[in-house]
Amino acid sequence: MAFTTLPSIRNSISCPTMLVPDMPHNNISLRNKGFIYKGQHGINLRDFTKANVASPSLPVIAPPTPEERKETTADDRHHHHHHVAWTSIPQERWEGELQVQGKIPLWLKGTYLRNGPGMWHIEDYNFRHLFDGYATLVRLGFQNGRLVAGHRQIESEAYRAAKKNKKICYREFSEVPKAANFLAYVGELASLFSGASLTDNANTGVVKLGDGRVVCLTETQKGSIVINPETLETVGKFEYSDSLGGLIHSAHPIVTDNEFLTLLPDLVRAGYLVVRMEPGTNERRVIGRVNCRGGPAPGWVHSFPVTEHYVIVPEMPLRYCAQNLLKAEPTPLYKFEWHPESKAFMHAMCKTSGKIVASVEVPLFVTFHFINAYEEQDEDGRVTAIIADCCEHNSDTTILDRLRLQNLRSFNGEDVLPDARVGRFRIPLDGSPYGTLEAALEPNEHGRGMDMCSINPNYLGKKYRYAYACGAQRPCNFPNTLTKLDFELKKAKNWHEEGAVPSEPFFVARPGATEEDDGVVISIVSEKNGEGYALLLDGSTFEEIARAKFPYGLPYGLHGCWVPKE
Repeated sequence: MAFTTLPSIRNSISCPTMLVPDMPHNNISLRNKGFIYKGQHGINLRDFTKANVASPSLPVIAPPTPEERKETTADDRHHHHHHVAWTSIPQERWEGELQVQGKIPLWLKGTYLRNGPGMWHIEDYNFRHLFDGYATLVRLGFQNGRLVAGHRQIESEAYRAAKKNKKICYREFSEVPKAANFLAYVGELASLFSGASLTDNANTGVVKLGDGRVVCLTETQKGSIVINPETLETVGKFEYSDSLGGLIHSAHPIVTDNEFLTLLPDLVRAGYLVVRMEPGTNERRVIGRVNCRGGPAPGWVHSFPVTEHYVIVPEMPLRYCAQNLLKAEPTPLYKFEWHPESKAFMHAMCKTSGKIVASVEVPLFVTFHFINAYEEQDEDGRVTAIIADCCEHNSDTTILDRLRLQNLRSFNGEDVLPDARVGRFRIPLDGSPYGTLEAALEPNEHGRGMDMCSINPNYLGKKYRYAYACGAQRPCNFPNTLTKLDFELKKAKNWHEEGAVPSEPFFVARPGATEEDDGVVISIVSEKNGEGYALLLDGSTFEEIARAKFPYGLPYGLHGCWVPKE
């Protein structure tokens, strides 16, 4: 199903755009509270966007067209035929007001942040996997029906070192620094065990903590970086003040105004620590531990769900593999190994006591992202089971290989996207040894594609009806639709534009709303013509209400968060 575009309605705002060129660090100064860019020519970005005029001391420079970019970007010199979704962003920074087609609701006041890989090359070397790219943070600032947007590279140590040395210096998802000799290789391996050679490239998600700090994350603990949500400036590392140690954690913690929950996989004694961090602190405290029931290592936990009273710990047979971690070249499953003989399990832990209330064997599964979970009750109000929903890839690990950039960039019209569904686990709490896994609705409703999900955050851990995700209109090699899932009617509504690649649909609830789907859905779309735009859909009807085009193409991004305006 494709919705027709609304008639073009342009704001009366005449708005130039500003390109901030790369400059030496000693020429750049940013003040968090004034949001002031100060370089060879000073300009206050707030005044710039508010007045919609360019300072005469800083000429407005139009971002390069797709054709011009092919001549100026190493990534495009080698891959000029690529979809812009898989092409490095052409500059480190940009900010400006976008002209809006349609109407942005006046109640939408705040900042949407989207994180994800945005630069897939260093000099003439091109990275191999989608997850390797250096983090690019995109900002959409909404106020009074207007939209000020921008992007900025996250200044991780991995990114700074790569720019300085013109090569990869830390281990990314599939990339390993090239050692000059055998001794250097041995030294790099030694630094792997200490975590020193692991990347801090925080290119996966972004969360707003209960105390207001905004942190970009990836799966390495050192890749936790605080940013300024207004300027997108990298503030510094988020340093955990506890002594729990470990090198990795779930890329998707559960974050509310009251707490921060995450999982720490234990690669030595196969298991997971379930930890909590209170707002205003950097100290994680252990709630409890889950020992793996299937060896030889913990399964990948990119995300996990919670209910009101329980943390759900998934034990997937796609397990970490120390041997693969040590290899200089990636294996088909990268740092993981598929162990179907080890079986799959779901564990439920009480948030308060740390007691494991259920540990059940379930059918084999492969998932990156859990959607939500809730407690099932009998007629007397007693909790009898836990329901947990995820974007499940039919226990097929080939999705990891499909995300290699070579595969994403070489789409020839064949239908090569592996099937996926909304997988619904039922975890009984009566001591039964087995749980179930089945499709929550017919997969053809969403084109047998399913990933990158969001819900109304007011329904986190509670029984819910709606979810928003990326589905598929086939043939395709990557999820290419936005879909609204209705678990009560077991139906889906889909938004699609031919050749477009939309990123995660993010739901923002209308203040004071009483209906679950009363709000807007925000996505950023990469177009086949090399351009990109911000898209707003009505959360209820799932029809387009507004879009705003960027003056340059945007690469695909991963996950976002909402920072409401106080």
